Amino acid sequence: MDAAPATERVNLLGLPRPGLEQFVAQLGSKPFRARQLMGWIYKRGVGDFTAMTDLARSFRDRLGEQAEVRPPQIVRVQRSTDGTTKWLLQADASQAFEMVFIPEPDRGTLCISSQVGCVLDCSFCSTAQQGFNRNLTAAEIVGQVWLAARELEREAGPAQRPAGDERHVTNVVLMGMGEPLANFRNVVPALNILTDDFGFDLSRRRVTLSTSGLVPQIYKLAEESNVALAVSLHAPDDELRNQLVPINRKHPIAELLSACWHYLDEQNGRSVTFEYVMLDGVNDSPAQARALARLLKGHPAKVNLIPFNPFPGTVYRRSSAEAIQAFRDELLRRGVLATVRRTRGDDIDAACGQLAGRVTDRTTVRLGSKVISVAVQP
Repeated sequence: MDAAPATERVNLLGLPRPGLEQFVAQLGSKPFRARQLMGWIYKRGVGDFTAMTDLARSFRDRLGEQAEVRPPQIVRVQRSTDGTTKWLLQADASQAFEMVFIPEPDRGTLCISSQVGCVLDCSFCSTAQQGFNRNLTAAEIVGQVWLAARELEREAGPAQRPAGDERHVTNVVLMGMGEPLANFRNVVPALNILTDDFGFDLSRRRVTLSTSGLVPQIYKLAEESNVALAVSLHAPDDELRNQLVPINRKHPIAELLSACWHYLDEQNGRSVTFEYVMLDGVNDSPAQARALARLLKGHPAKVNLIPFNPFPGTVYRRSSAEAIQAFRDELLRRGVLATVRRTRGDDIDAACGQLAGRVTDRTTVRLGSKVISVAVQP
């Protein structure tokens, strides 16, 4: 008689507290066990059930039979001369994605991915040129943060831990590979774990979701999450943005801005960050700065000017430092808060817009005049 096939174990990474409580109940335990588990997994970074010493042995045995804590596997690690670290992570046999850690004196920012590749076709972004393979699961999204925290702790050791802080990762930004709002079903549970008191317990202001402008999902996000919002704007008018960020043909700037102000109203947020990559001779003139100021003045907005980071095959060039400074000054004179992002990790292709991972069996979506729809996972 053939043996019954082994039951696949549940990966507890990516299960928000209600889902974990339900799973624990199925094992015959009380809901408080879920909170204990979250403490071990997220607060202490422990993935071995046998080490969770305040759990009953019988419960740990059942967990070992039916569950696991499985983060993505590391394929390659690269370290920049400025301290930035980039990991290439395994999605499956042929697919890989990337995450980046950026250390600063007062914070440690982890930039994570939400998809293998990207379904959108922003012309200045290396990731977009790779095409799209699939969405990452909630476990793969949360697993990036869990894995990075463990790796950084292991490399530095307890003696190097920042004073008064138990973590090296203090901020998480969904600005890696992919459009987070096109993977809504998996991204929102991941956000909930990042901000849960029993999860990573990050302040909502320390978790940022960056979107190219999927307007219906911004409204939906306002109902289900309360993290900081960043929007890839990159142009002050629809004609130019249609070229740079083709989703604008479906959701033009006025519609996008209305969704942003609604999000702030619903979440009592302080401001929306508008990301603006600086492209020489394309979107960096003083007149374009004044047009951008007219769009945003009087609203709770700040602009993050991003020097363009080149990649093979691109037709764009980075704006000069003088042009970037002049653009910033025009915004400030007109009452719009603006900063210039410091480029980090460009020697290992870890800077903004450079993440490419390894995307095979890909689908490339071109949002031209005839095709302006994007498949969104609800």
